[in-house]
Amino acid sequence: MGADLWRVSRNRPYICKRKYKLREKQYIIMDREKAIQSFKEYTDKYDSTDTKICLKIEHSFKVCEIAEQIARALSVPLEDVELAWLMGLLHDIGRFEQLRQYGTFIDANSIDHAKLSADILFRDGLIEEYRDESLPDGWESICEKAIRLHNKLLLPEDLDERELIFCNILRDADKADIFRVLAEIPYEKRVSSESAPRRDRAREDVMDCVRAHRCVPRFLERTKHEALISQCCMAFELVFDKSRQIVKEQGNLKRLIEQAKAEATTPETEQLSVLEGELKKAGGIL
Repeated sequence: MGADLWRVSRNRPYICKRKYKLREKQYIIMDREKAIQSFKEYTDKYDSTDTKICLKIEHSFKVCEIAEQIARALSVPLEDVELAWLMGLLHDIGRFEQLRQYGTFIDANSIDHAKLSADILFRDGLIEEYRDESLPDGWESICEKAIRLHNKLLLPEDLDERELIFCNILRDADKADIFRVLAEIPYEKRVSSESAPRRDRAREDVMDCVRAHRCVPRFLERTKHEALISQCCMAFELVFDKSRQIVKEQGNLKRLIEQAKAEATTPETEQLSVLEGELKKAGGIL
């Protein structure tokens, strides 16, 4: 798709010629203003003076922007770009109810926020507020699956190619903005008033994940230092080149490690240096 495609007015239909087809297809631009207004009406039911509520609202808008960037870089049809944007906007909509009911964003101490988000949208019917004629056929099923799976350590093997692409777009976009959140907002303000235990160094099972370039299972995160290493390890599993480029250009992952080193004990600093070295080996992230 050429650059001219993205300069077309968002308020009218236009003709887009796909590279891989010999026919023309008409696309209708999604009414994003309506989607944003529906999102605002939903989040207005919660305490907007709460820092954690504001954090999740901002995160939702950041993720939808990044998801759109990734989708465009993949040269998917515009209707798929619109779906990627919408999934980013809605992926954490259960976070607001999670905080209201449990007072925390820690799933282990409350509820699986991805499942709650999907249930609110697709079981309780909130997704009807976001129905739009610009979205591709079968979008509801893809959207539900991507949102329900966006926080899982591993994706199921029975996803079809289209489901896998959208799941990975959303997961990459979410991770990319999580590094910003971690770098900008103190632990206590973004999670809860709960304090994590302190320990001089991460256990070897955590560092084994670092050296293997894979995410750390949640049950291994027993201290604040281990949680930080685990969060940084999400970068190893970014799927798309565009995602890696975004993370590197933003610089939040590098800033997060530097901030951690400034407060770390000597053993923790040594482990953070190992983490930094492995991220550089992975290429295109730091």
